[in-house]
Amino acid sequence: MARDAGLDLIEIAPNVKPPVCRIMDSGKFQYQKSKQEKDQRSKQKNIETKGIRISMRTGKHDLDTKIKQIEKFFSKGHKVRVEMILKGREKSLFDLAKEKLKQFIESIPTETKIDQEIRKQPRGLSIVIGESLTSGNKK
Repeated sequence: MARDAGLDLIEIAPNVKPPVCRIMDSGKFQYQKSKQEKDQRSKQKNIETKGIRISMRTGKHDLDTKIKQIEKFFSKGHKVRVEMILKGREKSLFDLAKEKLKQFIESIPTETKIDQEIRKQPRGLSIVIGESLTSGNKK
């Protein structure tokens, strides 16, 4: 039937039993498929993850500067990975470092949500946070 019409037989869904085929022009099919994929890519929201590094010895003013930087990232719609770098004997103070990281996250005035809980990394701890879209109290 496809040869008589001067068109191509195109397999649409090969994994279905019986396979689904359509009689149409293959060039037109490829064009529609590429256009559909391009539409899907343009509709995806590309969220970038930015990084902030702090340590156990980071001073109050430096932490305030880091908080301002986090708010700037949130205003642009990015997520933020906060890394606490531990050196030497600080690695043995894991609980203290975890508590300090939690206090730092709580000190951010913008409402935040935790996208990835605190994880132990080879060089310390890390957590991924994002700006919460709901109004109310900070988590």
